[in-house]
Amino acid sequence: MSQNTVEEPVAAKSRQPEEEPDPAPGEHGSGVGERAPGWLAQVPYFLVLSTMSAGIVVVAAAHFKRGPALIAGALMLAAVFRALLPADKTGMLAVRSRWIDVATLTGLAVLLIALAWVAPQLS
Repeated sequence: MSQNTVEEPVAAKSRQPEEEPDPAPGEHGSGVGERAPGWLAQVPYFLVLSTMSAGIVVVAAAHFKRGPALIAGALMLAAVFRALLPADKTGMLAVRSRWIDVATLTGLAVLLIALAWVAPQLS
């Protein structure tokens, strides 16, 4: 095997493909192949976190049935996001493999629903 047979494929891989020029100011691209900004992947996480925070505030206001139910709803929302969205769109909700995340979040939600059901109503 000669050195040229090795260098040619390596040189072909190292060449950069020609990039299209940037559109002029005021012109928009065709929209094909444009990617969403990276922070957009954190929107599902923010929705779950804000719902969870609202549940904690409700528990702090001495509503021991509504608060855990709201937190359980946030966990179920996280499980739905984790089950349906692709891995690059779930942001920080993706911790382990998909089925373990969904099972864990669903299990915790069911336990919190049971806790909310048996909690005494203080009024």
